[in-house]
Amino acid sequence: MTLFVITFLTIYGSAHGYFFLKARAAGIGTPALALFLIVMVSAPILVRVLERAGHETVARVMAYVGYCWMGFLFLFVVSAALLDLGRLLTWLAGALLRRDSPLPLAGTTGFLLPCCLALGIGIYGWFEALDIRQERVTLVTAKLPPGIERLRIVQISDVHVGLIVREERIRQIIAVIREANPDILVSTGDLVDGHVSHFNGIAELFRELHPRYGAFAITGNHEYYAGIAQANAFTERAGFTLLPGRTRDVAGMITIAGVDDPAASRFGPAKQEKEATLLGPLPRHRFTLLLKHRPVVDPTSVGLYDLQLSGHVHKGQIFPFTLLTYLTFPVHAGLTRLSAGSNLYVSRGTGTWGPPIRFLAPPEVTIIDLVPARH
Repeated sequence: MTLFVITFLTIYGSAHGYFFLKARAAGIGTPALALFLIVMVSAPILVRVLERAGHETVARVMAYVGYCWMGFLFLFVVSAALLDLGRLLTWLAGALLRRDSPLPLAGTTGFLLPCCLALGIGIYGWFEALDIRQERVTLVTAKLPPGIERLRIVQISDVHVGLIVREERIRQIIAVIREANPDILVSTGDLVDGHVSHFNGIAELFRELHPRYGAFAITGNHEYYAGIAQANAFTERAGFTLLPGRTRDVAGMITIAGVDDPAASRFGPAKQEKEATLLGPLPRHRFTLLLKHRPVVDPTSVGLYDLQLSGHVHKGQIFPFTLLTYLTFPVHAGLTRLSAGSNLYVSRGTGTWGPPIRFLAPPEVTIIDLVPARH
């Protein structure tokens, strides 16, 4: 964790330094701005310190300011870097052609233009984050019992209940779930983010849902960051049955298996059973649903399940961060057909982490309909 904090502060601090250099070139690199940037660099850490100390209101204000700034800064750095790249290419072209090419978009323009771009995209992204899409997937299977015309599974993922994602957003999510009328509701990790001991009212909101065959959940990495004991308690109060390395037969129609997130190993001794060991004994004639937070396919378990549901990646949440997440998780959104009859679906996530904005990665509630094969 210490290495992560050091790495984060180094990268995030460098981004703020770049912003300050641009501001100084525009003539507004004042000491007051420097002080503001220093506070913003430390804001994500201050939020957690204030939250743990019980100062929820102050922590929430700091979270909104700090995380909105984080989104703006990311978009500014990308926009300004692209402009700088264009300026560099212009200069190189002039040098190669032995022409005097003045550098365009420098000084005030080189600062204000990316500011305007970042602000405009950020405002759009705020509204995109509120626009929860229903993503529909239909899978044909011969493994449903006779007489079952459709089994509907609704997936939420990466809700991140916390200082920013609160009652209003949860009510919106629940309305979308209720409209889908699920037979089974699943949460594929990161349901919570931060201390949730004072969010009992939100847990009760989830209990208003009554999926026909129950609700099931697994942990993501953020459950461990929040404190696994209180995160699990919240999840269970919300009406979910946790499946950490367990399987559950659901009404004789489907088997649901869940695996813990690898983050468990960093927070004490964790009993991490291999997927193949967990899935191997399950009946092959019954549809097997695997809940796994990270969209990583274990080659030894392919063919032992019919559908893996994952999240974690948010599809990058803010483009072009999408391109970076793609390097780590090549399958980072949508349905992918694997070999041996297995499938993988990766949700873009239902909430937000950090900046309460999304750009070209709208949130989703996923509706998966299992229908019988017709002969």
